[in-house]
Amino acid sequence: MKAVVLVTVLAACGSSERQTASGTAPTEFEPPPPPPPDETFEQMKARFEAEKPQFMARQLAELLLRYDLEDQPGTESMTRGKPVQTGVRTKLREDLTWDQLAMMSPDEIKASDAFPRGFMPLPHPRHLEGGMLFPRFVIEEVERQTGRDLERFDLDFDLPDHLLPEFPPAIFLTTRPDLGDVSQGQLVTTHNFHALFKDKLNSKQLDGLRLLVLPFAQQQFNLIDDRRSAEPQLGVACFDCHINGHTNGATHLVGDIRPQEHRNRIETPSLRGVAFQELFGSQRALMSVEDFTEFEQRAAYFDGDIDKAALKGMNPLDRASQVQHMAEVQRLLDFPPAPKLDVLGRLTTAASAAEQRGEALFHGKARCVTCHSGVHFTDNDSHDLQLERFFTERVINDMVVNGDGSIKTFPLRGIKDSPPYLHDGRLLTLGDTIEFFNLVLELRLSQDEKADLLAYLLVL
Repeated sequence: MKAVVLVTVLAACGSSERQTASGTAPTEFEPPPPPPPDETFEQMKARFEAEKPQFMARQLAELLLRYDLEDQPGTESMTRGKPVQTGVRTKLREDLTWDQLAMMSPDEIKASDAFPRGFMPLPHPRHLEGGMLFPRFVIEEVERQTGRDLERFDLDFDLPDHLLPEFPPAIFLTTRPDLGDVSQGQLVTTHNFHALFKDKLNSKQLDGLRLLVLPFAQQQFNLIDDRRSAEPQLGVACFDCHINGHTNGATHLVGDIRPQEHRNRIETPSLRGVAFQELFGSQRALMSVEDFTEFEQRAAYFDGDIDKAALKGMNPLDRASQVQHMAEVQRLLDFPPAPKLDVLGRLTTAASAAEQRGEALFHGKARCVTCHSGVHFTDNDSHDLQLERFFTERVINDMVVNGDGSIKTFPLRGIKDSPPYLHDGRLLTLGDTIEFFNLVLELRLSQDEKADLLAYLLVL
C-alpha cells in the first residue's frame, strides 16, 4: 500500500487508531451475508468489491491497534539500498514500558492481559477467504513485464511498502560469487530470465529457472470463474512470491491446518541459502527442497483443496525432469555478502565495539545461538515458544489466536533484507524482534544490550 493510500484509508477509518484497554478493535464490523445460490461470476465479483472497503478498514484498524506504521528509515540499508526501518513498532499498553513488561512473569502478563497485541498471531486481511495476496509494487511490475494481472478485486495488501523487503532484490549465486548481484537490478520473469542467465547457468539449471518463473494455475488466479482476478489469469509463478529467489513479503495461509479459522497467516520466506537448510515449510517439516517444491504446486497453490485443484488446472510436476531442475536452481541462491563475518560466521576485527558486544550477547545472555547456530545461523530444527503462556485464546478478525506450536528456525544471514519477521510477519522491525524474544525468553536485556544486539544483527 503506497503512502498516499495509507493516509486515505487512515482518514476513512477515523478513530480506529485508538487502543482500548481491553485490546479489542474499536471499529464495528458487520459480517457479510452468505452468497446467494447460483451466483454468477459477475455477481460474485460485485459482491466482493462492495465488501472490500469494510474488510480493509477492519484490517487497518487491527494494524493500528498493534503497530506504529509510519515510515521511519534509519541509516542502515538493505543490499540494494532500501533503508532499514528503525524503532520498535509494536504498541504497548499505555501504563507499561518495555522494561516494566519484561520484569513481569508470563502468568502475570496473562492475568493482566498485558501481552502486546502485535506479538500475537497476525490474521490475513480476509481470514476466512485467505489466499495469495501481493504488494502493489509486485502487481505493477509483473503486469508491466508479462501482462499478467495479480491484483485481487476482493482485497489489497495490508502492510505499507516501506515495511517490506526491497524490490527487486539482489541475486547471489553460490557457483559464481565473483559476479556479485546477477539480477542487474531487474525483476526476473519469463520475459528476461534467459537473457540474464544464459551465460551463468547450464541448460538443466536454465530449465529449472524457466519453471520457477512460469505461471501455473492457482486458487485465486486461474482461468475459470472461481478466481479473484477480474480477468482470467494463467496463474502464479514460484518467483512471484519468492521474488528473485528472495521474498517480497507476499502473504498467504498455511495449507495444512483446519478448520479455516485456525489456519496461520504465512509471510513468504526467502529462498536464499536453502542449500544449507534441512527443513522446509514453517510447520510442515518437509525434508528436502524437492519435497517443498512439489508440495507448493500440489497443495499450497490450491489451499489444500484437491477437488478445486483439478478443476482449476493443477499441473503436477514430474519429480525427475522438473522438480529436480527447479530444486537445483534454488540451491544456487546464496545469502548477500557479510564483509564483517569470517568464514566461520564470526566477526572480524573490522567490527565495531557495539557489534562485538552484540555478538557476545548473541552467544551468551540473549541465547540466540541456542537456535541460530553455525555459519548460517540456524540449527535446522523447529521450536515451540509456547506463547499461550502469555495470553488467553481469542478471535481477532475471524482468526483463532493462540500459541503457534512448533516453528522452524529460519537462518539469520542477511536478516536485514527480510522484513517483516517471524513466520507470519507480525514483527515489523528487528527492534520488534528483539523485544519479542527478550519478553518470550525472559532475558531481561537492558536498553544498551538491545542496541548492541541490533547492531550485530545488521551485519549478519
